[in-house]
Amino acid sequence: MKCLILAAGYATRLYPLTENYPKPLLKVGDKTILDHLLDDLAGTGEIDGYVVISNHKFAPHFNEWAEKNPLPITVLDDGTTTNEGRLGAVRDVAFAIRELSLDDELLVVAGDNLLDFSLSRFLTYFRGKGASSVLRYYEPAIERLKKCGVLEIDGTDRILSMREKPAEPKSHWCCPPFYCFTREDAGRFDEGILAGCGVDAPGSFIAWLSSVSPVYAMEMPGSRYDIGDLKSYEEVQKKYRGITK
Repeated sequence: MKCLILAAGYATRLYPLTENYPKPLLKVGDKTILDHLLDDLAGTGEIDGYVVISNHKFAPHFNEWAEKNPLPITVLDDGTTTNEGRLGAVRDVAFAIRELSLDDELLVVAGDNLLDFSLSRFLTYFRGKGASSVLRYYEPAIERLKKCGVLEIDGTDRILSMREKPAEPKSHWCCPPFYCFTREDAGRFDEGILAGCGVDAPGSFIAWLSSVSPVYAMEMPGSRYDIGDLKSYEEVQKKYRGITK
């Protein structure tokens, strides 16, 4: 299995911290956000290659970081230089698959999120289902649901529908950017784009894929910390204690 890390955003809401430095390399405690994620994944024994998808502006920072990391990490520059010109997460994944000729199971994760539980549980769930899988968590606040990918599921955890940023959410299940794809489904990104799925939010591909192939949603056994702005970064610095579950 390969791990693709979405890190091509420009994090404009975190300026001035990220005006000239990538958000995934900001430190939380004694590690960068990316190191928290990769240290956990390395411990699963499931991942045999990591790809950090960067924009052109921040690729040198990621290359410098990767050179010091013993894991097999490839930094891929998507060629964009501005927030307005970004490819979008779905196109970035499709670009990485084509550029590196990837033909494998894929774990796709956001490079700016932290979890307090090990993703080993998610990988075990994926193996058990034998199908592409996502994480889900219960969000009680309607206004927050309107800013998320919202899932409807059946009694087996299979996704019945998914909408990104719905005006009228149909459930309280949110889907954060952590996805496991079978080899077959990982090869369908170009197909999804041609079919008209959204390209900015990574969950847009899940919304399309779940309409043509079985996709399951595991309830998170812990919490996720999304570092979106300066306030949330300050909060996670105070609260995050690593993987505790």
